[in-house]
Amino acid sequence: MVRLRILEILKEQSHTKYWLFKQMDMSYQNFNRIVNNETSSIRFENLAKLSRLLNVPVGELFEEDSDSDSG
Repeated sequence: MVRLRILEILKEQSHTKYWLFKQMDMSYQNFNRIVNNETSSIRFENLAKLSRLLNVPVGELFEEDSDSDSG
């Protein structure tokens, strides 16, 4: 399964989850689902915004979670 590594990137950059939430301009409920990998989809515009705010390529926002392999 693929997961977002937003919390790890925030920690590496010494930013807070609250800082990112204020920049994203979305409801806290939706923001929290994205950050905590509790959603099965994310809008391209939100990926682009995360990439820009965190100053990382879109691909760096993701990692493959080998613990949840079903095969």
